[in-house]
Amino acid sequence: MSVLSIGFIALICVAFAATLYRGEKGGSVIAALLAALTAITWFVAGRDGVDTLAIVAVVFVLAMVASYALRWLLIRLVPSTLATVFRSAPLTAMFGFIVIGVCLAMVIFAPFIAPFSESEIVSKAYAPPAATYWLGTDQLGRDIFSRIVFGARNSILLSLTATIAAFLLGTLAGLFAAIRGGVIDQTLGRLADVLMSIPALILALLLLSILGTNLVVLVGVVAAIYAPRIFRLTRSVAANVVVTDFVEASRIRGEGDWYLIRREILPNIAAPLIAEFGLQFCYVFLLIAGLSFLGLGIQPPTADWGSMVRENAVLISFGKITPLIPAMAIALLTVGVNFIVDWMLKLTAGLKERM
Repeated sequence: MSVLSIGFIALICVAFAATLYRGEKGGSVIAALLAALTAITWFVAGRDGVDTLAIVAVVFVLAMVASYALRWLLIRLVPSTLATVFRSAPLTAMFGFIVIGVCLAMVIFAPFIAPFSESEIVSKAYAPPAATYWLGTDQLGRDIFSRIVFGARNSILLSLTATIAAFLLGTLAGLFAAIRGGVIDQTLGRLADVLMSIPALILALLLLSILGTNLVVLVGVVAAIYAPRIFRLTRSVAANVVVTDFVEASRIRGEGDWYLIRREILPNIAAPLIAEFGLQFCYVFLLIAGLSFLGLGIQPPTADWGSMVRENAVLISFGKITPLIPAMAIALLTVGVNFIVDWMLKLTAGLKERM
């Protein structure tokens, strides 16, 4: 057993004794659960399992410390009005900001971070991790770390483009339906119901198998699949604003539809739309990763996290964690964005209650 595992077990024992001495039932339960998990891991996976559990615990603690440090730094750097907002922010939201910051750094500085290009063959196939190849090489001998960095740029930019396209289409249609009403509202609503009744992955597979798999078609298909969901939300929240007195006053004054959308309706529905943008980005990101895993997303040799899982899946049979690295990156980004969206929803709900 490594020193890290021994220290981890000792820390659990100390924490359990301390919480019992101070009478903190919640802390005692958590420490007892950690001790039970460690014992189960020891019997199931042996010393290597305990070592892995200790590493996971260390990473978790480091993530919490980094989140706390980021919140402390933001409180002291931003203006006082924003400092009040960040002071009440949970550590999960700060962790989300850290994840997004790391991903944005890979998107912007990918050529400077990655030691090799995404398609360069630098060694033999499935070379083990070394000083030159931090995570080893894939089935063609390409550096996995470099492909993960470039894959972040390709996956995130494509997902962001598709999400923006879906939002433009869905938001404009929803606002137009809310303002016009009548036959236009009913027609767009029934069309959205039809598209939403088909599972997203099945519809994407059907359309991509017919239209092809180039990036323009991929963005268009994904945007068309998720635009109805945004349409439903936009139309719902905009319909509540359209009937208010200040919108009616603007109509009586002779203002056009574009003025009503730009000056009266959109500013009053921005908060739920911003939160929905984060959620829809997660759905789009996961859909594109799934399509790439199935071979209908971003095509080789362009790096993509979903296709990297498929390309290196054979290594799981040999006990290697290489295919899990891009999968963990997909999960981390999704969880990080959801943490921020959850905080924003609670924040906007609190503002409405105070109003």
